[in-house]
Amino acid sequence: MTTANTASASDDTTSFDGKRKIDDLLLDRLDAFRVLEADSHEERGKLLEEIGGAGKAEQDIVDQLSKIKPLWRPDRFEEAHRLAMRALEVIDRNGGRGASMPKYFGPLKPVVGFIVQLITRWIVRSHQNTLIDRVRKLYERREANSVWGSPEHVMLRRARINAVQIEEKLKSKAFGLPTFLLGGAFLSSIIGGIQAAARSAIENSTGVVIGTIVLLGVLFFLAWAALYAAAISRRRIRRATDQPITALWETIGAAGDPPRDQSYNFAIYAIIITVLAWIVIPLAIWLAIKAGDDDAAAAAVTIRRSIQALTGIGA
Repeated sequence: MTTANTASASDDTTSFDGKRKIDDLLLDRLDAFRVLEADSHEERGKLLEEIGGAGKAEQDIVDQLSKIKPLWRPDRFEEAHRLAMRALEVIDRNGGRGASMPKYFGPLKPVVGFIVQLITRWIVRSHQNTLIDRVRKLYERREANSVWGSPEHVMLRRARINAVQIEEKLKSKAFGLPTFLLGGAFLSSIIGGIQAAARSAIENSTGVVIGTIVLLGVLFFLAWAALYAAAISRRRIRRATDQPITALWETIGAAGDPPRDQSYNFAIYAIIITVLAWIVIPLAIWLAIKAGDDDAAAAAVTIRRSIQALTGIGA
């Protein structure tokens, strides 16, 4: 009898849970209908806020709107502005310089150093362009938020003019590639050469194995170069701009967080490339070797199609 009662109670509980889930779904639909049937924009907005709840973004909105002064520390703003502009000058001059390469590269150190320098320069200049763009926009908005002719308005107007001038010079710079490398003829020649070499390499199983080994080495090198350049960039950005830009944001106040550089993302890309190289390429080699003499051609065709899909090489 007790067992039967327990089973009955369990069934009732399961039935109740199922009914509650259905009720929750119905309530969600009712909430949606309530929003659609609201008579005014204010009522619809209130209903949406009740459904969505409050989070960090909503708290930041209220907090930043409550601070109505255009500058939190006007007595320190000009000093912080000058320091931030000096930091941008320093990172622009030194951020993209070459770095010392590990000794194990031997005679290839100049080539490796050039590639690492290109990636480093891209990360650093992308970040400095982001910085000056965010600074200029922040100055413009706080200038518009200032009382006309007030000391804060005058300071922000001067700072905004400085930021516009510096932004024009920084963004006019290329990312470090020589002009002839950007020419269409040069790029077409390089791509054509790579396609010809790859096409001849994938004609047979041996070529596929050799090609995958070469590709494995290239991927490992690119992953290492991206990680090494990201580390160099992060160190230079931290020493040059992190503290001055943070100080500027604090003196302005209620402006959110300062921009962050892309070095961490490049480190993630390097890890992803390394993982793919360790898994995909050895698997392709293993499939080519595993296939017998009869199936070698079929394996080569499969791998060849994969390489063609990645490189855009025709049949």
